[in-house]
Amino acid sequence: MDPVSGTYNSLLNFRYTKHSKTVAFTDDLVIMIKAESIREAENIANVEFSKISAWAKENKIRFNEQKPKVMPMTRRKRKERKELEIYQNNKPLLEVHSLKYLDIIFVSKLTFREHINCIF
Repeated sequence: MDPVSGTYNSLLNFRYTKHSKTVAFTDDLVIMIKAESIREAENIANVEFSKISAWAKENKIRFNEQKPKVMPMTRRKRKERKELEIYQNNKPLLEVHSLKYLDIIFVSKLTFREHINCIF
């Protein structure tokens, strides 16, 4: 195993909270957080991102600051405020309502209509 892979694996084997799950493919990392409210999701995500930022600083790794995005995923109709406040290196992350990962388009409302329209 080369040193870069070993370093990246240490990020995947991090002690994340029980509400978090990480998935990685090559140099892409997805962090999924399960929470009862937007506020709880924000708090958990900000804790996880601060751990990742500390890990990156310790390992002398810089992430592309334009790439990280945040997307809430739920079928519930919530009365909470909609905009997420999640930060990486004290900069707010861009909130999106759909994103493409491994050629699959995920939509915040958990439908695949956008993905199906893209393939056909």
